[in-house]
Amino acid sequence: MSLAVVELGAPPPGWLLAPFGLLILGVALGPLLAEKFWHRNYPKISIGLSLIIILHYLLVEKSATPLWASAQEYISFICLIGSLFVVAGGIRIQVAGESTPWRNVLFLGLGGVLANLLGTTGAAMLLIRPWIRMNRYRITGFHVVFFIFIVANVGGCLTPVGDPPLFLGYLRGVPFFWTLQRLWMEWLLVIGLLLLVFYILDRRNFLRASAAIRARETGKETFAVEGKRNMAFLLIILVSVLMRGWGVPWGIPEMVMATSAWVSHRMTSPGIRQKNEFSFGPLKEVAWLFVGIFATLIPVIHLLTAYAHDLGHPGNLQYYWMTGSLSAFLDNAPTYLTFLTLALNLHEPALHLFDPAEVARFALQDPGSLAAISLGAVFFGAATYIGNGPNLLIKSIADSSKIHMPGFFGYILRYSLPILIPILALAGWLFIH
Repeated sequence: MSLAVVELGAPPPGWLLAPFGLLILGVALGPLLAEKFWHRNYPKISIGLSLIIILHYLLVEKSATPLWASAQEYISFICLIGSLFVVAGGIRIQVAGESTPWRNVLFLGLGGVLANLLGTTGAAMLLIRPWIRMNRYRITGFHVVFFIFIVANVGGCLTPVGDPPLFLGYLRGVPFFWTLQRLWMEWLLVIGLLLLVFYILDRRNFLRASAAIRARETGKETFAVEGKRNMAFLLIILVSVLMRGWGVPWGIPEMVMATSAWVSHRMTSPGIRQKNEFSFGPLKEVAWLFVGIFATLIPVIHLLTAYAHDLGHPGNLQYYWMTGSLSAFLDNAPTYLTFLTLALNLHEPALHLFDPAEVARFALQDPGSLAAISLGAVFFGAATYIGNGPNLLIKSIADSSKIHMPGFFGYILRYSLPILIPILALAGWLFIH
């Protein structure tokens, strides 16, 4: 059950949006203005803001349904994120002497392809530590930001496995290979332009490095994988994700994910995790913050759903930008479902979200609208740290590795607005307009 398709009733009062806004401001400004206070108290802040929403829906709305739907989404989210984090932390990919600009471009490109097979979260958790190690002599924030852009977001738009919004579309009836057949040109353009910009920036970074570092990074390549048995657990987690499409009841896939993570952690040599500098700190931070995000999102999605039809008949480019702008700050999966529901209702004749045959017909009869909604949900998740689940987890891993990362607004002002958004705008103009 998804919050975007729950019967929520009358729109909530406007002030109920404040907890979500306060939490986002806390994520953005807390580490900058009150770093020690924020890191000590962000779990309490997240829970406190969540309680405002929970009490309102229980005592005022007298409806626990949206709370339960949001809880299910959070549990599924944290089981997927957590299991991939733990299992990938038991795999050590040793890559040495591969940090030239061209090799970095190849690594990111392959990561973008792999995101369609393991999902953006799986690919990101598997590759972020090797990415940090292979660039360790000259790594900066932009290396991690482009990893978020490509591997954790844009890369996963070719298959339903790649990103949660597309998987929800597959569950509703969008054919499995529709994304690959319809979105490959947009994927190729955006990935190509991001890699081009990255190469230019990384080339400058490489040339500024000392001659000793450049010589070290162009030396003999070595490649080794430790903890190979965890590859089987990654496959099990991937299958558990696909169980949703096979009609398996909620809770069973989540149990499979959690069990896989537990067995992997027990079976993996502690030495491998030590070499990976593995700790549960980044996962705990994401888990606490997303408790608040999922809870405070309820009235936001409630309001968005209530007034969606007031938007009239959006064009495809409007679908792209509306879905994208909201996916950058809200969870992109319910945002995708909200606009998909709107597009189905505005179709002539109206179609129904819960009939897979009608959704499949919509994918064939109006591929432009579905493509706009799909691309907006997947691509714009890279625009902020909270746009997609892996983003904040990658940042936490980078922070724990002592990499100087941009803050919430720094990420947007230095990278999203001047680099990502113009590329996405060009893609929208060329393929959707």
